[in-house]
Amino acid sequence: MNRLFVVNKPIFRTSNGYMGYVKRKYGTKKVGFSGTLDPFATGCLIVATGQYTKLFQYLNKTPKSYKATLWLGANSPSLDIEQIDSLKEVQEFSKKEVEEVLLSLKGELTYYPPKFCAKKVNGKRAYELAREGKEVTLKTITSNIYDIKLLNYNHPFVHFEAKVSEGTYIRSLGALVADKLGVDGTLSSLHRIHEGQFHYDNEKALDPFTHLALPSNVYIGEEACLELGKKLSIDDFQHQKDAIYLIETSGFYSIIEITEGEVKYRFNRIPKFRENTL
Repeated sequence: MNRLFVVNKPIFRTSNGYMGYVKRKYGTKKVGFSGTLDPFATGCLIVATGQYTKLFQYLNKTPKSYKATLWLGANSPSLDIEQIDSLKEVQEFSKKEVEEVLLSLKGELTYYPPKFCAKKVNGKRAYELAREGKEVTLKTITSNIYDIKLLNYNHPFVHFEAKVSEGTYIRSLGALVADKLGVDGTLSSLHRIHEGQFHYDNEKALDPFTHLALPSNVYIGEEACLELGKKLSIDDFQHQKDAIYLIETSGFYSIIEITEGEVKYRFNRIPKFRENTL
């Protein structure tokens, strides 16, 4: 079964662990997801089964939007509620102060990702090292904060919404807000609203080929050559500039790459989307 859809990941379930439920529900063994959500986070998680799992890297998944709650006075090494180790009463701020701090993060932002994250350090996940009590040194990353706004401030909780580029750590944004206010702070909730055009809609089956961030090309050679995976000539393509292209035939899709006059398959014979996908 080939299917692309969005699930609403529940709280305190790992993204990978939740795939067990998806496999049982849809009676399939090959399931994958894109854009890991932390266990304490909920919301939009893009899932695919069968051959559609090959398409994750080409999906248009940006910008992403999140709703989050920052708990002022709470401290956690993981920057979320899973590992809170201290609580302090902190002064109440004015709504204007909080809004100004949030707006100061808008634009291009360079910061350190959380030590409890999936980035690899010497071949091992950073969160694994952090849980073992080992020192974790991560390089700074740069994200684009397209929009960020205060939804509500009910001390000590700051509720905000952010629209960001792919790879942004909202836990780090929360930590930056707390630092700018001069207090401890950690996220107590995080909900992903959407990724690009992907949002939760009762796990409705989606046509992945309308969500690919790839230009289309036209193959003017014999379709049988594509069907059989034969070597392709650049002269058989309408567009010949170096790029990765989506090719549609009468029965399936292929993804090819043109580099310096050479044509290579990325993926071949990907079945077309069917409206009656279960």
